[in-house]
Amino acid sequence: MSEQPSGGEPQGGNELAGRFFDAAIGMLRRVRDEDAEEIATAGTLVADVVAAGGRLFAFGAGHSSLAAQDLVYRAGGLALMNLLAVPGVVGVDVMPATLGSALERVDGLAGAVLDSSPLRSGDLLVIISLSGRNALPVEMATNARARGVKVIGVTSVAYASETSSRHVSGTYLKDHCDIVLDSRIAVGDATLTLDAIPAPFAPASTVVTTALLQAVMATAAGVLADRGVEPPLLRSGNVDGGHDWNARVMREYGDRIFYRQG
Repeated sequence: MSEQPSGGEPQGGNELAGRFFDAAIGMLRRVRDEDAEEIATAGTLVADVVAAGGRLFAFGAGHSSLAAQDLVYRAGGLALMNLLAVPGVVGVDVMPATLGSALERVDGLAGAVLDSSPLRSGDLLVIISLSGRNALPVEMATNARARGVKVIGVTSVAYASETSSRHVSGTYLKDHCDIVLDSRIAVGDATLTLDAIPAPFAPASTVVTTALLQAVMATAAGVLADRGVEPPLLRSGNVDGGHDWNARVMREYGDRIFYRQG
């Protein structure tokens, strides 16, 4: 976490903005350098599932859902990535917003969600949870793997040593994944402190987690191309020919794309 410079000089808005950018850039460099092997392994696993005819899904609760949503129906992204949505948990549109946090702690919810989802053996599920300590991400991972689904977990491993699990097993998301991507976000998420402000502020987990997952998807596209397989990528609908390109991809892979079905 970035601290106030010695001497306690006043911090203007531009100075704080610069400190936040510096903190975020430092975190991005760290995951680039320290998670390189895991990123390569995860990208290869995504490519393996695509090449074998499997489907891709992403799940996150609360603000962790932002990184999941960033992978779905995205220009330059894999068309096969689908959002696994849990009503009341994805995003902060539920009222009150605190209900979403409460639902993350409900035992048994993950099993019910997976029972009614299209996930099947041979598919891949990306589960994003900054803390990885709540029942929902833990049970989502355990239930998915029991169904023969490969699981990539994206979490801050630091939480496992600095917080207690909220699942009856005492375990965390990181304990139930085929591959763990460590976002290396500090417990509490916020990156900045200031003497005049009583709480830490400026969270960066969305920036880092989103970049981490896009690096995985870029790796997957490259692995597929190396194998002579055209990656099923979407193009922007705001460039000439984009809609025609996307229509072709969706026709070809329609049985593996669920966000276009009403």
